[in-house]
This record gives sequence, structure tokens and C-alpha cells, in this order.
Amino acid sequence: MSGPSDYKPNHPALQWFERRLPLLGLMHSSFVAYPTPRNLNYWWTFGAILSFMLGLQILTGVILAMHYTPEATMAFHSVESIVRDVNYGWLLRNMHAAGASMFFFAVYIHMFRGLYYGSYKEPREVLWILGVIIYLLMMATGFMGYVLPWGQMSFWGATVITNLFSAFPYVGNSIVTLLWGGYSVGNPTLNRFFSLHYLLPFVIAGVVVLHIWALHVAGQNNPTGVDTKTEKDTVPFTPYATIKDMFGVSCFLIFFAWFIFYMPNYLGDADNYIPANPGVTPQHIVPEWYYLPFYAMLRSIPNKLAGVIVMFSSIIILVFLPWLDTAKTRSCKYRPLAKQFFWMFVIVAILLGYLGAQPPEGIYVIAGRVLTACYFAYFLIVLPLLSRIEKPRPLPNSIADDVLAKSGSKAAAMVSAVIALVVAGGLLVGSTQDARAEEDTTPPSLKWSFAGPVGTYDRGALQRGLKVYKEVCANCHSLNYIAFRNLADPGGPGYSTAQVAALAAEYKIKDGPNDQGEMFERPGRPADYFPAPFPNEQAARAVNGGGLPPDLSLITKARSYERGFPWFIFDFFTQFQEQGPNYVDAILQGFEDKPPAGVTIPNGSYYNKYFPGHTIKMPPPLSNGQVTFDDGSPATVAQYAKDVTTFLMWAAEPHMEERKALGLKVFVFLIIFAGLMYFTKKKVWADAH
Repeated sequence: MSGPSDYKPNHPALQWFERRLPLLGLMHSSFVAYPTPRNLNYWWTFGAILSFMLGLQILTGVILAMHYTPEATMAFHSVESIVRDVNYGWLLRNMHAAGASMFFFAVYIHMFRGLYYGSYKEPREVLWILGVIIYLLMMATGFMGYVLPWGQMSFWGATVITNLFSAFPYVGNSIVTLLWGGYSVGNPTLNRFFSLHYLLPFVIAGVVVLHIWALHVAGQNNPTGVDTKTEKDTVPFTPYATIKDMFGVSCFLIFFAWFIFYMPNYLGDADNYIPANPGVTPQHIVPEWYYLPFYAMLRSIPNKLAGVIVMFSSIIILVFLPWLDTAKTRSCKYRPLAKQFFWMFVIVAILLGYLGAQPPEGIYVIAGRVLTACYFAYFLIVLPLLSRIEKPRPLPNSIADDVLAKSGSKAAAMVSAVIALVVAGGLLVGSTQDARAEEDTTPPSLKWSFAGPVGTYDRGALQRGLKVYKEVCANCHSLNYIAFRNLADPGGPGYSTAQVAALAAEYKIKDGPNDQGEMFERPGRPADYFPAPFPNEQAARAVNGGGLPPDLSLITKARSYERGFPWFIFDFFTQFQEQGPNYVDAILQGFEDKPPAGVTIPNGSYYNKYFPGHTIKMPPPLSNGQVTFDDGSPATVAQYAKDVTTFLMWAAEPHMEERKALGLKVFVFLIIFAGLMYFTKKKVWADAH
């Protein structure tokens, strides 16, 4: 794992330590003096990006684990408590949740780069196989982590995926029972997944060390696929590769920060803001975007066992790639046919991801089968055949000759490839949104004060919305995650401590037991949470005709609707994430006295043109003149709906203003830092070209 090193510590203590454990010399030879091909392009920086992301995921995961409670009745609440009550808990949660997607985004580019440039070929077979093992461990870790919030999609995703193991004869049911810790997904399942999710990243880190070791033994591949021959072909890892990697990482962090501070829910699922309910199955159970191609293969096969085998085989086949492709030329850069088929394979993978997010019916199933066949044909037919019939273009005599022959068009080609990958990623995410959306009337898109990179809450709207909630919504709906003290928090409705204390005292809070062992009522305190209108679920259903009024703390994040192509791509750049507020506002105003012709509404239900299925148990909650505002705002349904929705958005995102303000500072820092890294890289590499 070492290159040439002349490292000799100057300090006597370091010399003493180095004679007994030459750790510093090992690090110097591996990460300072290690000879690196001088023609590596920016696709190679994704190795450093992945190392950074792994460290970040472990660090944030360890801190989050300190506050998380792996118990079925408390897991969802503990995640919300982290976001709301832990100092910068929202930042840790966003970094960890979005970091999983960024990790997979980077690893897919890393793998496709290896495929394109033939980094799996001799003598790097073990290096490639270790990479596949890391990928498998990542998939397992990511799946288990997705289960931990214990929302609706988490629970049902765990149910569906673990059930796949039951397809294996003889041992399948035993495996499922072992994973569940019983006969259904429940608390033992959550405990098992939490333990494994905490452990596996450290296993990944260990395999990454082996991966880097194998890289240093076999030597790095390069865009030409030509082995290094002289010292002119290489440069020391530090400072050349180090500064280039730092620039690449800084650019990636800008992309990553966009999700952390401005689009934290873009890659998530609205259903996961609903606590897990084993009695209610989501209409569309769809995994995270990075599993969609394999999910499409699974669903395209009518036989369950065959589908599971195909899904696992689609990953395991990567292990045998070094022996399936026996071509002597490594890089597709010099293999015209291999290059064309490679990009066809990329398109197949993207289309499989799209199909994985669509309903398993009709043309989607047929297309899934065709593309699954194309996926396996690439490895089992195309690559072995090309190894025999393709005539590659002449290779450069050395890496140094390749560097001298480079032209500016290469950078343009790379930029085009990056744009294509971003659009492809947007297609996968957008297709997921399409699959999870309801086929109903789309709510109108309203203008909200909190939208955009510098959006803030309208304090007047928050206070008016609280009044609407107290006088109307609180009769049926709880607000379990909001304490009275939160009303005085920065970024909130703007009440003083005295006002909050007075408001809390208006409520009667059930407390106890007292010294006599009896429960009693007392005036509310700022530390108390808004009391629920019903003592339990059964009482709530009894009063509401069998329907259960949902808690409103997260309602604006737990509801969404389809935006469709190409809006989901535009949404990424415009930071549009107001589907929830638009939906809630539309529901409040969407009641109609008379349903359209041909539509029958059951007794005890009401017609709402924006509600999925258009039949809702809740009667129209708002009417003109129902609530009087002290500031003279119009006493209309439209005003009530917008104000209470603004208040509920704050209830779901109490730290939104802090998040956006910090995001602006981080972006300014990262842009300046990336600029400094770029010019430093230009200076360092000036003599290397």
C-alpha cells in the first residue's frame, strides 16, 4: 500500500515512534509521495468525494444515534424531537438524510467511470470486487437507515423488501422471521435494523481501507488505460491529486448544500412524515431513487422467486465483469463500439429507474422485461462479443504523450456529461414523485412569503393562523409536536414570553398523579404542549363518524401532489417545495355543496374537488365571518385558509428561517473556497503540464 517514500521524522519522539510503528511513513508513502497518473480527469475525484461522504455519514450518524430512540412507539417522535429540540438537529438530520442520496449519486458516477475506463481489468480485479462489496453494504445500510424514522413509507418499505426473502425455498420464511424478530414488522425489527445500520458503516470503512490498499498495490488506472512507464507519466499524490480532489469536493459540497439548506424534502417522500400505521397501506410503495432500477427488474418478472434471483443477480454479475470483458484495451475512449454500447447501457439503467417508479402494469411491465434483458445482455453477450470482434483505435505510447495531445474539447465533453447525469438524476427523482402522486385535480400554486432562498414567515399570518387553529381546527385536530414555548422562539409567530405564558394559562392540562395518586387539571405552562382535543383515537373516531382527524404538526410536509415533467426539474432550480401548503390550502377551500353530475357521495361524507377520491369525512371547516382578526384582515375563507396554512407550515418547519439564513452563509463560503481551490490547483498544476 505504499509508494516510494523518504520520510524521516525530525523530532526525536516521532523517530522513536516511527521505529516501532511506521505509521507516519506509511501515510507519507500512500498519500503524499504515491505516484499518480498525471492525466487523471475530474471523474477520479469522486473517489475522494466518496471518502468524504462516508466520514460525514458516520459522524452525523453517531451524533444522531445519541438522540434517537429505536422503539416503535417512540422512534417517529424521537426523530421529530431531534429536528425541533436538539441544537442544530435539523442540520444533522438534513445532512444525514440527503447525504445518503449524495453518497449513492457519487458511487454511481464512480462505478460508471470504472466501467467506461476499464478499471476492473487485470491487475485490478480484486480492487473492483471490493468495490462491489462496498456497494452491496451501502445498499443494505441505506435500506435499514430508511426504515429508522418509522414513517409510513419506512414501515411498508421494510415490510415489502424483507418479504422478498420468503421467496427462497426451505429457508425463506426462517430468514424473514429472523429479520422481523417475530411474525410481522415491529419493534424487534426496528431494533435489529438500528443495530445493523449503526454497525455496517464501520464495516464499510474497513472494506474501503482494503479497497484503497488494493488500489495502491495495483496502481491507479487512467483515462487511456496505459500503464505508467516513466516518472514523466506520474506526479506525487500530494499536492497534485490532493488539491484537485479538494476542488472537486468543494464543488460537490455546493451541490450537496443545495439539498441541505434549500431542498431538504426534495429527495424524500411525503408519506414518511406520517407515523407508521400497520393498518393503512400507502397507495404506492416505492423505494428510494437509488434502488429503482433493481426494483423495476424485480417487478418485471411474474414469478416472485425468479424476480428476487434476477434482482440480486443484476448486482452480483458485476463481480464477474473482469472475466466477462476480456478485451486487452481497457478504456472505452479507444474502443468506438464499446463506447456506444456503454452509453446505451447507461440509458437502459436510467430507463429502468424510471420504470421502477411507475405502477407495475401494462406497458411498464413489458418495457421492464425488455430493459432487464438488455441489462443482462450487456454483460453476458455484448462485452464478451466485443472482446473478440472489436478493433480498438491506437493507444498513445505513454501517459505523458496523452497529456500533450489533450485539447480543450475534453472539458466541454465532460461538462456535457455532467449535465446529462444531473438531468438523468432529475428524471429518476421526478418519476418517483409521479408514481407517488394521486391522479386528482392539481391544487393551484399560491405565492407564499416563506418560499424561495430568502423566504420568511409572515408574522401577522402566523398569529392569525394560530387564532384560526385555536377557534376552529383545535376542536378536532391535535398539534402534538408544538409546545406553547415554541410560540416565542426566533423565527416563530413573534410572541413575547409573557404573552406565551398568558396563552398557555388559558388551557387546562391534565397532570398527575398527585400525592393521593389521582390525576388533576392545572393551568397550562409554556413548557406544556398543545393539548389534544380527544383522550384517545377511539374517542376521536366516535365523534367524527369513524374518521380519525390527523395531527396537524406535520401536515404540510405529509401531503404532496404530482408536479409532472418537466416541472420537477425546474423545481430543483427554483427551490419549489410548496406542494404541501398548496394542498392544505386547496383542501380547506375545495368543498362544494353539489358534487358534479354522476358523482355519488356516501352519507356522512362531503365532496372536495382536491381531496384524493373527492370524498372526505371532514365537513367544511371554514365559513366567511367565522373568525374575527384583530388587525382588520378580511374575515373570508380564502384568508383563513392561507393564514392557518402558513401557521401549520411553521409548525412543520419551525427552523426554516434559520436554515435558509445559515444556508446563504454556507454558500458564500463554499463558493469562495471553491474559487480559491481552483486557482490554487491551476498554480500547482502549472508546471505539471
